[in-house]
Amino acid sequence: MACARTGWSAFLHAGLGLCVLVVALAGTSAQAQTNSIPGADAALLDDIVTGSRVLADFGVLDGFGHVSARHPTKTNHFLMSRSLSPALVTADDIMEFDLDGNAVDARGRTLFLERFIHSEIYRARPDVMSVVHTHSPGVIPYTISQVPLRAVFHNAAFLAASAPLWDIRKDFGETDMLVRNAAIGKDLALTLADKPVVLMRGHGDVTVGPSVKLAVFRAYYTDVNARLQSQAIALGGEPNYLTPGEGAKADTVNLAIIDRIWNLWKMRVATTLAK
Repeated sequence: MACARTGWSAFLHAGLGLCVLVVALAGTSAQAQTNSIPGADAALLDDIVTGSRVLADFGVLDGFGHVSARHPTKTNHFLMSRSLSPALVTADDIMEFDLDGNAVDARGRTLFLERFIHSEIYRARPDVMSVVHTHSPGVIPYTISQVPLRAVFHNAAFLAASAPLWDIRKDFGETDMLVRNAAIGKDLALTLADKPVVLMRGHGDVTVGPSVKLAVFRAYYTDVNARLQSQAIALGGEPNYLTPGEGAKADTVNLAIIDRIWNLWKMRVATTLAK
């Protein structure tokens, strides 16, 4: 009986060892697949995924919109997902593009039509390391009215520097409103100039930053600020907006504590990141 038990125990241990080996190999394979873009570490891909899902979770993005990052070692390239709803993006969906909007390794995957928003901003702005494009419901009213979007509270302090409004119809006539080629993307980038945000008439907005975290932060708080500004205007009278000086000082603080809010957001979507 003791021998039988010993044999059964050995069998179980052998089986357990095999399971551990299979799981380890599977994890290694998944990690290799996730890190398949040369020069781009897993943390950067994770930020793109997290940013996409956070903005979708908050309703700033829905089935449309995108988050990208400049390639950390090939600065004339950038990273963004294949054409996919932001809430569904995984690290395996992220692709590498050049500044002409060409995919380095398309493999038959469908590309975003508006990748030229990203390519032309990266071309025009060497300081920009991340670009976010949204169809923010809070912001769109400010793209079709004569009321400028202005900073009403400290988390949106970057808006105190002004948010220029770009109108595709001005130079391209009646279109489908999409930034579907480099010429349109270049025109948008010219209107953005050196600002952190540009509004797009009847379309949405673009935010940029020195990191994915900050570009996503700006996308979220641009939407929040727009909603708060609309509420303040509805109360009557002229809102007491932040001055450019106040905006510059408050934004310095936001830059310093970005990880506090980022870690909270990442926890918020943690269950979806495992999928």
